[in-house]
Amino acid sequence: MLINKRLILAHFWLAFVVFGLALILGAWQMFVRSPLNAWHFNPELYYRSVTAHGSAMGYVFPTLIAMGFGYAITESALEKPLIGTRWAWAGFALVAVGAVVAMIPVSIGLASVLYTFYPPMVGNPFYYIGVVMVVVGSWIWVALMSINLSIWKRENPERPVPLAMFANVAGSYLWGWTAVGAALEIIFLILPVALGLKSTIDAGLARVFFSWTLHAIVYFWLIPTYIAYYTIFPRAIGGRLYSDAMARISFILFVVVAMPIGMHHLFADPQVGAGFKFMHSVFTGLVALPTLLTVFTICASAEIASRLRGGSGAFGWVRALPWQNPIMLATALSLVMLGFGGAGGLINMSYQLDASIHNTQWITGHFHLIFGGAIVIMYFAIAYDLWPHLTGRALENFGLMRAQLWLWFIGMIVTTFPWHYVGILGMPRRMAFYDYANPAISPQAFSVAISTVGGLILLISGVLFFVVLIRGQMAHRSEAGAYRFSVPVHMPERIPVALNSFGLWLALMVGLTVVNYGYPIGQLLVLKETNVPAVYVGASR
Repeated sequence: MLINKRLILAHFWLAFVVFGLALILGAWQMFVRSPLNAWHFNPELYYRSVTAHGSAMGYVFPTLIAMGFGYAITESALEKPLIGTRWAWAGFALVAVGAVVAMIPVSIGLASVLYTFYPPMVGNPFYYIGVVMVVVGSWIWVALMSINLSIWKRENPERPVPLAMFANVAGSYLWGWTAVGAALEIIFLILPVALGLKSTIDAGLARVFFSWTLHAIVYFWLIPTYIAYYTIFPRAIGGRLYSDAMARISFILFVVVAMPIGMHHLFADPQVGAGFKFMHSVFTGLVALPTLLTVFTICASAEIASRLRGGSGAFGWVRALPWQNPIMLATALSLVMLGFGGAGGLINMSYQLDASIHNTQWITGHFHLIFGGAIVIMYFAIAYDLWPHLTGRALENFGLMRAQLWLWFIGMIVTTFPWHYVGILGMPRRMAFYDYANPAISPQAFSVAISTVGGLILLISGVLFFVVLIRGQMAHRSEAGAYRFSVPVHMPERIPVALNSFGLWLALMVGLTVVNYGYPIGQLLVLKETNVPAVYVGASR
């Protein structure tokens, strides 16, 4: 039973309000840089918008979703009230206040550094202080997840940790460690310059520290989606999870191999040697394993549910799936986008192929298809599944939910596929203006215009999502009962220690990070005369 409903709802509502504002900014950015708009204003406004959009979507929105969903999982899976509720509210307050503190200097043009910070550009210190506040607030959640699990295990020494909680804690540990890279970059390299204590910065070392966070953060975003795949989807469609053990292995693999892969973002950077770039490329390939396991397990779980409903034949069971169920639809669409996005990721991780698409619109298309597509559509599904239990009111307009999910899928495909195409043609990203009258770029105008239409479709889908939630808040009272997670086909009575605890896996996570980052960071720390003059953004200097 969910005890702290107000706490969980507060996280979700703030997350989706932030998402809505960032979605509007994203649609505006797509329009103003498209051939549908005649450019007529200061391009710096565009970079303010891009910084706000990326920071909100990358740091605030998914963090609040993971925290709110994590608290719901803790109370439902462990079947006891959350320990540390006051601390949870403190963490929420830090994230909320930190978001405001960061966005104020961005909105007035003092921190247009994009969400990746991009030294030697340095913005107003309050932007970085706000980001640190968000991270510290999330670390409170990490600590609470660990404390609640430890106490439950002490009280239930013979019981296996429920899968949902095991996955939830895995995601929290992953985030707790991956955020360290960006925190070190901000505290020791950027903030001293932003505060005026220094006038130079080691841009190469800063980028290496940020790469520690840059890609592993994607798996932090992804963990709630995978939890929904494994623990919500089979139950929602009337089936059972194919394999509890395979699910645990998938989350363990994320913890172990998701960290030492960030340097594949630095293939074009000279400060890191080719050997370490190759190592990170290899580990980036390994991180595909938990996704392959997941796709197999979820498809097998879907087949189990279909055959329980009377589905038959080699492929006839697909027709018998409950496609009218929004959770069924969201999961299927998410897996399709995950497949397309993952295929593009194989190009990005290749030391050779990455050179042709590095820093082009291909990259923008790839991460929007993964995050905005495969991940966010499951955030919608999580909200639809949890809302009746949080509000005590029924969500009954399944037709509107399905329309919203279809529009999100169509909008994301229409947006990102043209970006991939123009990226192959060489269109750079992070540019405010393109001269489509230039013969070298004019063939790309139609594709960019099509992607802008996709942005409008996404905006419409976002509006429908809010309509569903708001109507749900005003619907008639309905007793939703206890919130349940999927059960496996074969309920394990005993689970090997390795699949029921994290000690070994956390040691491997930290060890692999030290091996893959230790030497490059140490080398850059001892090199002399690597600092460059800082470039202060706006009126901060």
